[in-house]
Order: sequence, then structure tokens, then C-alpha cells
Amino acid sequence: MTQPDCILGIDIGTTSTKVVLFSASGASLDQHTVGYPLLSAQPDVQEQDPEEIYQAVIESVRTVMQRHPARLKTLMGLSFSAAMHSLIAVDDRGQLLTCSITWADRRSTPWVSKVRQCCDAHALYARTGTPVHPMSPLVKLMWLRHEQPDLFRQAAKFISIKEYVIHRWFAQYVVDYSIANATGLFNMKALDWDAEALALAGITSAQLSQLVPTTHILSSMTSEAADSMGLPASVPVVIGASDGALGNLGMGAMTPDVVAITVGTSGAVRAMVDRPQTDPKERLFCYALTENHWVIGGATNNGGIILRWVREQLAMAETDTARLLQENPYDILTAIAATIPAGSEGLIFHPYLAGERSPLWNANARGSFFGLGLHHTKAHMIRAVLEGVVYNLYIVLTALEDVVGPASSIQATGGFARSTLWRQMLADVFNRVVTIPEVYESSCFGAAVLGLYALERIPHLEQVSEMIGESDRHCPIPENAQQYQVMLPLYMQLLESFAPFYETIAKIQST
Repeated sequence: MTQPDCILGIDIGTTSTKVVLFSASGASLDQHTVGYPLLSAQPDVQEQDPEEIYQAVIESVRTVMQRHPARLKTLMGLSFSAAMHSLIAVDDRGQLLTCSITWADRRSTPWVSKVRQCCDAHALYARTGTPVHPMSPLVKLMWLRHEQPDLFRQAAKFISIKEYVIHRWFAQYVVDYSIANATGLFNMKALDWDAEALALAGITSAQLSQLVPTTHILSSMTSEAADSMGLPASVPVVIGASDGALGNLGMGAMTPDVVAITVGTSGAVRAMVDRPQTDPKERLFCYALTENHWVIGGATNNGGIILRWVREQLAMAETDTARLLQENPYDILTAIAATIPAGSEGLIFHPYLAGERSPLWNANARGSFFGLGLHHTKAHMIRAVLEGVVYNLYIVLTALEDVVGPASSIQATGGFARSTLWRQMLADVFNRVVTIPEVYESSCFGAAVLGLYALERIPHLEQVSEMIGESDRHCPIPENAQQYQVMLPLYMQLLESFAPFYETIAKIQST
């Protein structure tokens, strides 16, 4: 009898879905990615089409398996990762009432202060692990309830994008502890929906999916879904967890002193603890991986999305050149930035173009250049943007170390980690050694490892350390690190000075 020897890791991300075929030992065999846009009819609107994302999942799985038909007989299962904080309303027939409202959507911003006025927000955060912020489905639900009441009343269920896909495959509404934990509606100690949070949102537990562990296995896929991917309907599907929690698992960052930094469209700094833990200053989240593995850290809105803004707004000529040369435009941008010394000769950029989660938790935060002089060029601005993203990550790391203790190891992955300049910048700003795991797509790999564990192919999650290797190691360059030690206090002092004006600027921009 042919032995199962491979597994699919599926990551439903903010800008694309990635599917990676892994061997049972963790080697990447093949992958396919399908991108999709954020729909932004207005600045505060950041939605996606659930059907478009569903088709991206189908196409990615089908494409990978069509390239490896022999692997169908040895495929042990599929396992999911997904972005957090999405919210979709569906009616009693499962029909869409809304698009997928993403973590980046800021329309519920006014309801943050109203939550804080009508409950003990710190106690709510301590129970749920989710800071009170417009990213949170709890706050989004309050906004929908009061500002779109007709739509709210029509909704039979409120779900995430992963739940939407799972429902299409199995006609069941189930949600794993990890995705549920990021809604602001989940009580971490009880592993159940939080009664006060539900009352604030104006919903009942019947309007949410059934809670299951991240190792929960679904079977008997609908024939329509199975046929669309060329899979047997009997293939086991592990529900999996959130992209953040699985990112740590995929990098082997399984203890409080090993910090994982991921920068894709957004960014995050995370560590793993063995029980729910929150920050007295509410700077950090805490989300489940399993009942004995909890990820604590901070997420930033402003990662690769900022470099995309630079490409589109400041570097059209360079982008056109890259297209003619058939090169990656981001490689050209980072090469330009590399011509400027560390510290950008006194130019500082605060990268809050999309509001901010950690460390500010302020949806009204806005970006700024400070220190511009006649000697500064476009190259200085590009480097300052990259540095600003890293400065912000440094503040998040400082908050994390305040809560869980100093980091002995820092590992970095995500799209930014493909850039040698950015990796070195991270080491220089943090003044620490930074290692880069072999697997860039850590959330896909984490999903596969969790799947192997759920399917009893590995005895414990810590075995991941035997499945990954180190591809690069970056040590701080002393003169760069010294320059950044001068710039970081300036960055933070300016941030404190600018913060009182964010709300006023945001109001002006919205009129």
C-alpha cells in the first residue's frame, strides 16, 4: 500500500493565497500563488471579494496538484493558515451580505472610544487578548449594528474568510480557537465565546461558528469542491490556525526568548508562551495556537504596503525601468536605498500611512517625513521609508521584551526577508544577530507542521526544530548600529510629539 508522504499548506493572506506542497519531512516540493486586490472605494474602506479569494484557493490547490498527479495517492491532507480579523456577514442561506471586511478597514474607528466608554476595556482585553481597535471584528460588529442596522438584522452568521472557504467545502460553520481569538469575542481562559463581548456586539453565540481546536480534522468534502480541485472528497482537512501563530511555528520560534519577525504586507513581532498572557499597557495581542501554545506580540499595519506606496507614488520611472529590464522593481528600489548611509543623513520617516496597530493602536495615526533638507534625494527618502518600518518594529520588540523578557534569538521571514539590505538593516537597528530560516513562507510551513501533528505524523509541535534550517545570518555592522542608536530616540521623541495631532489631521483628511 502506498504510504502518505506529502501535505498541502494553504495560507489565505491579505494580498494573495499561497499553497505549498511539502514532504512529510518538511521539504518544499512546489507552490503556487494567486493574488487579489484590496477594494478601497474610499480611504477608510479596505474590503475583499470572498468569491475571488475562494477561487484563488481553488486555483492554487488545483495547479499544484495538477503538476504532481502521482502525489494524489500519497497526499495525507490539507492544512490552513489565514489572515486574522476579517468579517463577513451571511444570511440564513449562506449568501454574502458583505464583502470580507479586512483588518485594514478603518470605518469602525469612532466606535473604539464608545467601547471604552461602555465597558471596562482593559478587562475585556485581558480576557480576549485582542486590543480594542478598528481591526477587531468586535468593534466592526458594533459599527455595523448601529450604522447599518438593516444589514445587521439580515445576518444569520458573522464569519471570517477561512470560515467562508470551509463552509463552501463542508457545509459547516466551524472556527478554530486561533482565528476566534483574534475577533475580540473569545475568552482565552474559558476557550469559549465571551458573554460580555457578545453583548457589546449585539449578537448571540448562535450567530458565530462552532469553536474547535486548531487540530480539528474535517472530512467528507462536497463533491463540487473536491472536483474543482481534482482532489478526492475523502481527503482530510486540518482547520489550522491564524497566519501569525503559524508563522512562529513555521520558524521554530516556540519559546518566549525566540522572537519571530514577519514582514509581508503588514508586519509582526511575536514570541510563544505556554499560557494566555497580556500586556498591562495593552500594547500587545495574545492569540492561541493550541491550548498549550499562545503567541504574544504586536502587529503593525505598515510593512510591505509602505514599499508599495513608494513604488507607486515616488518611483514610477524606476518601476518602468524594472519592467523593461524584466527585473523586480523592489530590487531596484532597495539597490537605490543601499547607496545612502545608515540614518539617511538625518531624514526620519514615520510609516503610519494605514493608521497603526502596535505599538500605537491608533487608527488615526499618519505618516510623516521629518528633517528634509535640500541635500536629500529620492534615494534618501526610499531608505528612510525602509528604516521607518524597522524603527517601528523595534518599538514593538521593546514592548514584547518588557512583558516576556529579553530575546536570545531573532528570526525574520516574509517578503521583506528576501531583501539582503532589509535583513541587514534589521540587525543594525536592533543591534542583534538576525537569522533567516530556509522557509520564507513560514505560515504555509507552520500550517503543514500543525497538519502533520493533527494527523499524528509527528509526536509534538516542537519537532519543527528538526525540520528547518538557517539560510542566512546577519550580524550588526558596528558603525551602522551606532548611528541607529542616535536615530531611534529621535524617532520616538518625534512620535510622541506628533501623536496629539493625528486625530485632527485624520478629520481634515476625511472631510
